[in-house]
Amino acid sequence: MPLSSERDAVAAALGRIPSGAGILTAAHAGRRTGMLASWFQQASFDPPVITVAVRRGRPVQSLIEASSAFVLNVAAESCSTAWFKHFGRGFSPDEDAFAGWTVDNTEFGPALSEGASSLGCRVCGRLETGDHVVFAGQVTAALGDSARAPYIHIRRNGLSY
Repeated sequence: MPLSSERDAVAAALGRIPSGAGILTAAHAGRRTGMLASWFQQASFDPPVITVAVRRGRPVQSLIEASSAFVLNVAAESCSTAWFKHFGRGFSPDEDAFAGWTVDNTEFGPALSEGASSLGCRVCGRLETGDHVVFAGQVTAALGDSARAPYIHIRRNGLSY
């Protein structure tokens, strides 16, 4: 079967790429925010580096750029749907995304405790690509719970969330 450049074929094929889900957080100068993220991946063993994509203009982007740090809180299968609904809705730049939530305010940003892991990262690279910015972060602190399986997500359409 030949490759197709038809939009529907591209959308269906991209949708088959599995991803996790997590809450990407950052803080700077008394402001903090978080967003639901699904485009992240380990990119290096030595040093340990992950990449995460952020749609341009999301409030977390400016906080990552200002602080040069972020936390990726990897969702566990057991994470409540409230986690996804709350952080998936988005927040204004001055709104506290964590009001009513228990977080550990780390030097990298807020860390949530109910996920599969939390990775504290220092930005070590940045790539402008399409409608997203990809940040590379060297993992310099982490907390993981091997008893909690990570959440895995498959999209129906790889051209939208």
